[in-house]
Amino acid sequence: MSTVRSPAVAGTFYPEDATELAGSIAAYLRAAHSTETSASALPKAVIVPHAGYIYSGPIAARAYALLERGRGIYRRVVLLGPVHRVPVRGLALPGMDGFATPLGIVPVDATLVAKVAALRQVVEYAPAHAWEHSLEVQLPFLQTVLEDFTLLPLAVGDATSEEVAEVLEMVWGGPETLIVVSSDLSHFHAYHEAQHIDRATVQAILTLYVPIHHEQACGGTPLNGLLLAARHHRLQPELLDLRNSGDTAGDRSRVVGYAALAFSGENEHVH
Repeated sequence: MSTVRSPAVAGTFYPEDATELAGSIAAYLRAAHSTETSASALPKAVIVPHAGYIYSGPIAARAYALLERGRGIYRRVVLLGPVHRVPVRGLALPGMDGFATPLGIVPVDATLVAKVAALRQVVEYAPAHAWEHSLEVQLPFLQTVLEDFTLLPLAVGDATSEEVAEVLEMVWGGPETLIVVSSDLSHFHAYHEAQHIDRATVQAILTLYVPIHHEQACGGTPLNGLLLAARHHRLQPELLDLRNSGDTAGDRSRVVGYAALAFSGENEHVH
């Protein structure tokens, strides 16, 4: 009997009604396409934020609008996000066959699970996934912009950059495999202070060499693993969008920072 993770934050982080959810994502993507960058390569990896859609949806959509051009090419998504509720040592698999959202069920990739499960830093721990929003909020976007795809969901806890990069190397694949790292930037600074901090963080990410600390990005652990792998594969990062909750739907006295970045260079260019 198959086991499916039920949505935990539908109705809070994003609409739980499928029609309303599809409509809101379509609107975010339309707005993103209207300001799309001239990037010519299909990304191998992206960094996207994971707050409630009214706050971070417009920024995440900048990356997903770019991924839409890979519809039919991307068949596997390796999705990494930090744990917010349940601590775990290493990277946690959910022990599930699928992840449900109001838009349907995304099947977990059994082949990739078997590959990474052999690594000492990878554990199966369903509680790390049960209430975790950092992975879940990416799924409706992925379901919208891609065709059929399988998912390797990894909830990242206490791990080194090298341990994360080793997992990524195991599942790197070719153009059919997309890596998505879910992370917000700084938390709860005043608007202009946050802008200053987040610009510095993005510049560090763009160099690929500076480790990102958790005060700079809650997903610093998976992000640093991606940077290590990106150096190894000679990927080039590109900033697609950088804003904060004060720009979208929030109070400017305490904001959360959001960035969308794409990493490309290894795969073929879009014609």
